[in-house]
Amino acid sequence: TIDVLNLPVEISISANGFERQQQLINSGAFQVFSLETKQRTMNTVVVSAGRRDQKIEEIPISIEIIKPSLIVNKGLTNLAQAVDQSPGVYVMDGQVSIRGGGGYAYGAGSRVMLLWNGIPMLSPDVGDAKWNAVPMEQASQIEVLKGASSVLYGSGALNGIIALNEREPGPEGIMQARVQSGLYTNPRRKSMQWWGEGKEQSFNPMFHLADVYYGKSLKNIGFTLGANGFYTEAYRQGEMEKRGRINGSFFYRPVKENARFKTGLSYNLQWQDAGVFVLWKNDSMGYQAMDNSLSRQRAIRFNIDPYFRIIDGKKGRHHVRSRYYLVTTGNEGNVVDASFAQMYYLDYQYQRKIRERSNITLGLTNSHNRIKSWVFGDHNSLNSAAYGQLELKSKKWDFTGGLRLEYCQLDTLIPDSQVEILGVNSPIYPIARAGIHYEPRKGTHLRGSLGQGIRFPSVAERFVSTSVGGVVIFKNPELRPETGIAGELGAKQVFIFGDWKAMADIAGFANYYSNMTEFTFGLYKPDSIATLQTTDPNAIDYFYKWVGFQAQNAEEAFIGGFEISLNSEGKIKDVELTSLLGYTYMNPISLNNDSIYRLSFSDPTTNMLKYRFNHMAKADVQATYKGVSLGISTRYNSFMKNIDAVFEDGILGQELLVGMAKYRAIYNKGVAVVDARLGYRINDAFKVNFIMDNLFNVEYVSRPGTVQPPRTLILQMQMTL
Repeated sequence: TIDVLNLPVEISISANGFERQQQLINSGAFQVFSLETKQRTMNTVVVSAGRRDQKIEEIPISIEIIKPSLIVNKGLTNLAQAVDQSPGVYVMDGQVSIRGGGGYAYGAGSRVMLLWNGIPMLSPDVGDAKWNAVPMEQASQIEVLKGASSVLYGSGALNGIIALNEREPGPEGIMQARVQSGLYTNPRRKSMQWWGEGKEQSFNPMFHLADVYYGKSLKNIGFTLGANGFYTEAYRQGEMEKRGRINGSFFYRPVKENARFKTGLSYNLQWQDAGVFVLWKNDSMGYQAMDNSLSRQRAIRFNIDPYFRIIDGKKGRHHVRSRYYLVTTGNEGNVVDASFAQMYYLDYQYQRKIRERSNITLGLTNSHNRIKSWVFGDHNSLNSAAYGQLELKSKKWDFTGGLRLEYCQLDTLIPDSQVEILGVNSPIYPIARAGIHYEPRKGTHLRGSLGQGIRFPSVAERFVSTSVGGVVIFKNPELRPETGIAGELGAKQVFIFGDWKAMADIAGFANYYSNMTEFTFGLYKPDSIATLQTTDPNAIDYFYKWVGFQAQNAEEAFIGGFEISLNSEGKIKDVELTSLLGYTYMNPISLNNDSIYRLSFSDPTTNMLKYRFNHMAKADVQATYKGVSLGISTRYNSFMKNIDAVFEDGILGQELLVGMAKYRAIYNKGVAVVDARLGYRINDAFKVNFIMDNLFNVEYVSRPGTVQPPRTLILQMQMTL
């Protein structure tokens, strides 16, 4: 009982796991108070799934969130390393695969769309993502959306989306900085080590990174500024890299209540000078490059993104986004020597609520690429689309349906988007999706989705003609688009124990791909080889100019499986605990039964797709107590059963990748890599971290011919003001 001397009085009643209730008491009469359980939600909002803010629980497709704190605390230096922490995601030589949707494509093309502020950011020429050019320090979070998402974002979102949106600065202002240095320790095998006493370099290679971010809003304007610098001596000899980046944004919004207008722009400029390592010298000297395969590359990446948003009198939201994106590739003498590629992008989007809970999205997109290249030739492409999505909501049910009409043409070729509909060739390719979400009770969410996807070939895949370390790449102007259908059934359950919240997710998925592009080894016309030096059939190297790899629509594939994940955040008593855990089982099989094609598999007795796994597991857990934090991160992949047979067998008795067959016979199990970190918060402004990547110094490859880093030690200082 509580003795009250004077009425009225306001009392507050709370209990662990229940919502707090406050009530004014005017009399001494007996009263009953009923407390409601706390809302079972993680309060996580995502943008990429519907081009608008949505709660993650209500999305009808799998999506993972990577927080900026994880990126900083692990000492990650580019976006590819960050997304590799997500369950079901694998990064192979800079190419991202979600649930087995991608293999190894020599750096050309991507089945995963990269978005910055809702705009695609794949290079106009190669069609790849420049992961180290993305200003992660400026982003609010990373969203990893799994499954075909071409209805809202078009070509490139065949396998999923990696989406980042810049954080909007507040009136209080914030400055964040990070400085770190790392050292590569000696590998397990002495033969792998190219540094040391009596060698070209006597000391262990190191790397250094510094980045800074500042953001603030002042009445009707706001701005952000950022910078990043990175230098590495590289654990692979000759792969030394240095790069610098500046980025920022500016916006204007009238100082009025319920301001209906906002305009601004963001920008990003990066310069890079890097060694390009393609294939090892042999299995005993994996950190050294094959003769004549190492090159240096200088590049510039620049984008500027003007936009404006306006809300009309009927509360319809109009949003215009635009981007100019420049990607150059060159050498030490000329930064544009190999390629000068430009993208001009414009998107108009209209959104409006229908009744109270439903929403409609309509939009038009136009993208024009202009490419001047010594490697690919000069090309122009046009990609236009109209799209729409309708979301109908009731108390427990959500229904989503979308349609996109896509047009794409390269130069004067037949439109890539051409499709036969009812016996008539149409230059417009239709793409559809549907999704459903059901919440039977608070904290329990069921979902299902079915969607189409398409990816048009990049200029590089069609027209690249080169030779690297004995590996010849042939052009194929006849390459056609890839298409796919992705289906998923899943469930989310939110758990709340006091101040600790967790979200468990399970999903079953089935993805079908047609015309899947793959660089296929074979015999091709020598007149398509830029490096052909002789037409004499008796010349000793004449035959080798006829054999190599060419991008072909070789695959029809099916990938089925399931995924389990658990994300959590919050406090258990005095310990702050966060986690990101996941396991993925995949069965990626080829439906191409051609016996000649199957001979290109290193194991032709199985129909498992090349460069894939059956099992993947990811785990990251961090506990913080009184300013001291301890984190453990683990990544596991099962054995990559199939690669290109030529990498094991060679050509006419000559090994293409020296020692690869022996290496795979020895390292024929899965690989688990463990990272650890220890941090101490000195005060509100400063924190120091000690990070040890590859704690047990495991030797492993991401794809044939590229051994990954040995144990790495990193010392880091963080500052927040």
